[in-house]
Amino acid sequence: MTGAGPPRGAVARLATVLALAGGVALLGVALLTTASVLLRWAGAGPVTGDVEMVQLGGGLAVLGFLAYGTLMRANIMVDSFTARLPRRVTRRMDGLWSLLWGVVALVLAERMAVGAAEALANRTATIGLLGLPLWWAIGLGALGFAATGLAALHWGGRLLRDRG
Repeated sequence: MTGAGPPRGAVARLATVLALAGGVALLGVALLTTASVLLRWAGAGPVTGDVEMVQLGGGLAVLGFLAYGTLMRANIMVDSFTARLPRRVTRRMDGLWSLLWGVVALVLAERMAVGAAEALANRTATIGLLGLPLWWAIGLGALGFAATGLAALHWGGRLLRDRG
């Protein structure tokens, strides 16, 4: 691993796969929305369950992109108070915030994993026309947060060691 490039390895591969899956989900949502609008315009009525599928697909797309954005350090950063500080100080501050974000993301991942297990046990489904089971989507969200947390912890340690 070099000092300037993004991390490599299993977490990077997982983040990449999740981002690609998020892109496919987002493309699917766009196509579904287009088809539903065109069908309504043509007088045939919307695609049955379009709202449920768009909600699930949109949420999964966001969680799919989150780990890759963290891995590439492409998330929004506000540096208006630290822009004039020495580079080493800002790296250390970024490292601490990355560690905090990593811990928060891993806690969210664990809570979502528990939620997925409960949704499976309770047979929780979407409220709507399709009644789609939710456990799998919550589980994929947990995976997205777990990958995000690992990527953030990696960067936090790297920045604190002044290797970012």
